[in-house]
Amino acid sequence: MMKTATVRDLRNSFARISRWLEAGEMVEVTKRGRVFARILPATPPKGRRTAKPDIMARLHADFGDLVVPDAAVDEVLREAGASHVERLS
Repeated sequence: MMKTATVRDLRNSFARISRWLEAGEMVEVTKRGRVFARILPATPPKGRRTAKPDIMARLHADFGDLVVPDAAVDEVLREAGASHVERLS
């Protein structure tokens, strides 16, 4: 569905209309109840893609090859009050 705005909307609420255009919407402009213009976005909308962080690389950079023994992890969990510990492996 195409967005519609009046000339008054363009003057008084351009920020809202600008967001529509940035989202890739075409806007019909009406004057006295009749469409007299169409505003098209300059570029097609871009997907909001963000790069996923490389968690393993970050952990390796921060901690190197440090490995915490299972017994130490179990002890910390017991001290924290964990009632149930399930191993993945």
